[in-house]
Amino acid sequence: MPLHIAQFVHRYPPALGGAEAYIARLSEYLVSQGDSVTVWTTTAVELRELWSGISEPKAAATTKAALVAHASGSERISIRHYRPISFPLRRYILKALSFLPHRPWQAVFQPVNPICPQMWKDAGTYNGPLDAVHATAFPYAFPILCAHRLAKRRKVPFLLTPFLHLGDPTDPRDRTRKQYTKPHLRWLLNEADTVFVQTPSERDAVVKLGVPENRVLLQGLGVDASECTGISPPHPQPLSRQGRGEFRIGHLANNSIEKGTVDLLKAASALNCKIVLAGAGMPNFEKFWQGFDAKDCVTRLGVLTYEQKRDFFAGIDIFALPSRTDSFGLVLLEAWANGKPVVAYRAGGPADLVRHGVDGLLAKCGDVNDLREQLRMLIEDEAMRKRMGEAGRERVAIEFQWEPKLKLFRDRIEQLQSEAEASAKP
Repeated sequence: MPLHIAQFVHRYPPALGGAEAYIARLSEYLVSQGDSVTVWTTTAVELRELWSGISEPKAAATTKAALVAHASGSERISIRHYRPISFPLRRYILKALSFLPHRPWQAVFQPVNPICPQMWKDAGTYNGPLDAVHATAFPYAFPILCAHRLAKRRKVPFLLTPFLHLGDPTDPRDRTRKQYTKPHLRWLLNEADTVFVQTPSERDAVVKLGVPENRVLLQGLGVDASECTGISPPHPQPLSRQGRGEFRIGHLANNSIEKGTVDLLKAASALNCKIVLAGAGMPNFEKFWQGFDAKDCVTRLGVLTYEQKRDFFAGIDIFALPSRTDSFGLVLLEAWANGKPVVAYRAGGPADLVRHGVDGLLAKCGDVNDLREQLRMLIEDEAMRKRMGEAGRERVAIEFQWEPKLKLFRDRIEQLQSEAEASAKP
């Protein structure tokens, strides 16, 4: 039987991001199964639009639209856009209000929240066909709170994919983990009928935060190799090897301290190699970049199209993601699909995902010297690089296909419907 599903997310393609790409992929899968999907989201494309209310130039953030535009059934996805509000002294006013001892208010008043009053109003009045409500992703609590309101009012299952960022597991005071497990976010987790998680560590963290184990499902993500492998004509020699060093370390993420871009430059600039950075530059990285002395060893590509992404992976030797803030690390799957070994921090999703010594190497979180040594080992050992890259490629083909992971979502809704029908019978 066709399902009617509402999905709430802070941004949607053409916005770039893992949660955005996942919601688009899931929406396309659901309509391919005959379901109808309504996406409730903001007008934001760049992150700063979530709290500034000002539209930024969108030319650098269009490529993920291919997830929607190139798939069949896209016209069956209805998208409701809401503009976030802004006002003078917004950050300081919301920060003060966030201390109110009421979880729903705290979920509204977080300073980085995209507050859309019309979304809240519509969640209280929407009466279209509806079988389930799904929301993502932390820490953007306002759209999730709107999803919670709609689901509870309509008495349908409330599903949540938080994408928890757990940071350094060895640091009990890790700031990233504290930001993603604040009291109002823990409350939202415990309000959900099902919480979808991406790694065993995230599952354990959610259970530790009070969610019953039978309401937590390990889903994980997948990769479509056709979207990120191969060389795009007319580029027979991607990233032509000129200048300092022939060896190339690639990094694809929002260039920032949190994603490990700064640590990577500190670690790799002392090695005889070229660093290839792809992705938008965040303010804290741009500030570091101004004073960075080894710019000659870095190539900055900016935001990539799908075709440029293929060229990027074809032109590097190692992929590095020393991130503190990844709940999974989808880009690691893309590197493996291209047969590239990976280096990451032992933190968050990558700590679970990468098998140290098998398909990549893990460094102690925040330890630049250890990161440098892991990179050095791969640079100096061609056989190791080839072995790990092939292990990753083989693993992707078996373990990280989209179909079973997306089917799990739909199966869960049908299971909850069956349980509700059974409990309603006399």
